[in-house]
Amino acid sequence: MAMENVDGYPHIIEQTMYMCGRIATMRTSWTENNTGRRFLGCSFNRRPDAYDYFKWVDPLVQPRYKSVINGLLRNANHKDALVKKLQRNLIHHRIVLAMAVLVVLVYCVLLWDVICSCIGFC
Repeated sequence: MAMENVDGYPHIIEQTMYMCGRIATMRTSWTENNTGRRFLGCSFNRRPDAYDYFKWVDPLVQPRYKSVINGLLRNANHKDALVKKLQRNLIHHRIVLAMAVLVVLVYCVLLWDVICSCIGFC
């Protein structure tokens, strides 16, 4: 075991995993019940040969903190979705504007041609 200073707080971090000898990976949980809580787990946890090694690094979070953090995350996710929607709308509006400018230019060229032919200028 080794001491690691994370976020200004010392934590005991195990360097190797139980029985397999692989180095544990520290991750952060973003589930509703453990939002922001860090844990150690098998670095190959998505593979069939992974070990079921799991250990919390951070203590339990108080219910009020969970509620606040989850609310902030929902708010941030909502704003991220809104930004993506606005970016898509902006691209759409730019395309429509470019097409409108092109139509106006074509109309001006055709109008210029009609005016020139009427007055015998061109």
